[in-house]
Amino acid sequence: MSVSLTDRAINQLKTQLDKRGKGLGMRLGVKKSGCSGFAYVIDFADQISPEDQVFDNNGVKVIINQSDLEFLNGIELDYTREGISEAFRFNNPNVKAMCGCGESFTVG
Repeated sequence: MSVSLTDRAINQLKTQLDKRGKGLGMRLGVKKSGCSGFAYVIDFADQISPEDQVFDNNGVKVIINQSDLEFLNGIELDYTREGISEAFRFNNPNVKAMCGCGESFTVG
């Protein structure tokens, strides 16, 4: 199992955790949503449960529940700026199709 972060994503997550003033890392998951089936869920993680897998990327922890690992194995999280827009980008090798708006995806 692997999860990786680009340097830009690591820097952004460190900045957000510092601003927040607490947290163990970032929780990454999926939920049923949209026209293609699944959407990413990203939030701060304040605790780790026995069902969680922890991936450490240069001091930034990414926490994923076991039930979401099959959808996220091999994912790379990036942080990009395009004009005035800034956002995390998910480079997921498990994605087979995305909806037209880019908000949801299908795995195969």
